Amino acid sequence: MTDSKIDKSRLPSRYTTVGPARAPHRSYLYAMGLSSEEIEQPLVGVASCWNEAAPCNISLMRQAQVVKKGVAAAHGTPREFCTITVTDGIAMGHQGMKSSLVSRDVIADSVELTMRGHCYDALVGLAGCDKSLPGMMMAMVRLNVPSIFIYGGSILPGSYRGRQITVQDVFEAVGQHSVGSISDDDLLEIEQAACPSAGSCGAQFTANTMATVAEAIGLALPYSCGAPAPYEMRDRFNYASGEKVMELLAKNIRPRDIVTRKALENAAAVVSATGGSTNGALHLPAIAHECGIEFDLFDVAEIFKRTPYMADLKPGGKYVAKDMFEAGGIPLLMKTMLEHGYLHGDCMTVTGRTLAENMEKVTWNPDQDVVRPADKPLTENGGVVGLRGNLAPDGAIVKVAGMSNLVFTGPARCFDSEEACFEAVKNRGYEEGEVLVIRYEGPVGGPGMREMLSTTAALYGQGMGDKVALITDGRFSGATRGFCIGHVGPEAAVGGPIGLLRDGDMITIDATKGTIDVALSEAELLSRKENWTPKENDSTSGVLWKYAQTVGSARWGAVTHPGGAKEKQSYADI
Repeated sequence: MTDSKIDKSRLPSRYTTVGPARAPHRSYLYAMGLSSEEIEQPLVGVASCWNEAAPCNISLMRQAQVVKKGVAAAHGTPREFCTITVTDGIAMGHQGMKSSLVSRDVIADSVELTMRGHCYDALVGLAGCDKSLPGMMMAMVRLNVPSIFIYGGSILPGSYRGRQITVQDVFEAVGQHSVGSISDDDLLEIEQAACPSAGSCGAQFTANTMATVAEAIGLALPYSCGAPAPYEMRDRFNYASGEKVMELLAKNIRPRDIVTRKALENAAAVVSATGGSTNGALHLPAIAHECGIEFDLFDVAEIFKRTPYMADLKPGGKYVAKDMFEAGGIPLLMKTMLEHGYLHGDCMTVTGRTLAENMEKVTWNPDQDVVRPADKPLTENGGVVGLRGNLAPDGAIVKVAGMSNLVFTGPARCFDSEEACFEAVKNRGYEEGEVLVIRYEGPVGGPGMREMLSTTAALYGQGMGDKVALITDGRFSGATRGFCIGHVGPEAAVGGPIGLLRDGDMITIDATKGTIDVALSEAELLSRKENWTPKENDSTSGVLWKYAQTVGSARWGAVTHPGGAKEKQSYADI
């Protein structure tokens, strides 16, 4: 907390609150009940992704009120606003999923526009669902005003006949139901039990993966991303974040002072160590892009390769986020990683201290088995692996946490949309040993790079999760498990090799060597390319059309603008 008055002569809010010419602007602020003193203080944007779409977001507005109290206590003037969220669990398995990744960039854009338009001096951002976390962090590093990230917290696990379940179990139950291994009543019981509270999906799916990233990268207060949404103790983190952002403002510590190359490497390391979502390999390059740092899928994969898998979290392991928090939280994991050389300790964080300084008083908890010591990990290889080969010159990604067989060879069976593949899976129109190929689902081809959880979960529910492989230029949910390779690039819509495949082509995936190849000569691939025409896309207007015009490769994070490297002046310096 800071008691000294902050000079506004270099802050953005001077344009709306200082001097006789800004009397009309101030009149609007008086209309909302602000005093002269509050108008003279720094204006802090408190951005939340609150909505009534899903439990992930439902507690964010309440939590934002506590953040505002913290800001006010430290002599700042909070200005609350909301932005959108598209919730993957609701959008999954139909055309709505095309909105998901697009929403990440719309969130970043809308936070930027609100901050720019009203000249706010600092930002506290609250997010719950998958894309809202990277979207909010992208906005922070893009604007580069002092910022703190707050995760709304995870959902509590459900209980079904004596065992913990999550929404992943419901998706897999759909597959079990399709082959008659559970009844209608069983399915209803599972769907009504899986999600018992507010909060984001409870296992190490994309939301919790990116929440872990937020602490590791230094944009969130230690422990704040682990506390489940229903826990009242979240308010301590909310209040403290509101106070702390004013301290960052006084010291002029900005997001780009925090999100450095080393911090990005720390973030990639915790994704691997927790067996996190493959989407981490999409969002980290996008966050880096906002800073003007080149950090692509291969850079992420390099960190994955040398970071063991240490946290026994679903979907590959046993536990959920609540269990990890109660065992010692994300700092417990980071402390053992730091001690064994898997993290850079000299990175600045929003506490105003380095990561190593934050970890000084963290002690190991020997009475838990959620997180293993870094020198005695679950597996020596990381939980997520990057792949490259003649089928994916621009790379691909697979989550191997919990998998025993890391090599797969089989004939391709090609589908030009997720729906076509899901229909084949539902009707058992595929053979054991095949590699199911879903293409034209990339950032441009979708547009929007859909996730394939409905299809992969149905395969698992049918007991075929380890008997077939699935590759796509789209994405997989953090809840996906099995031999599922996403982000295959270049994508089919721009003429990538995945678009040239035919049924029966032999594909080999080797997650130990990091390769993905099709048994075709370069000459054959070139010949097919000459006779290839792209599949027509039906998104000829609206936001999906706009997105397809600007979005780049998944290798670089599927970004939609030139980024920090091309920037002449950040918003913070206007």
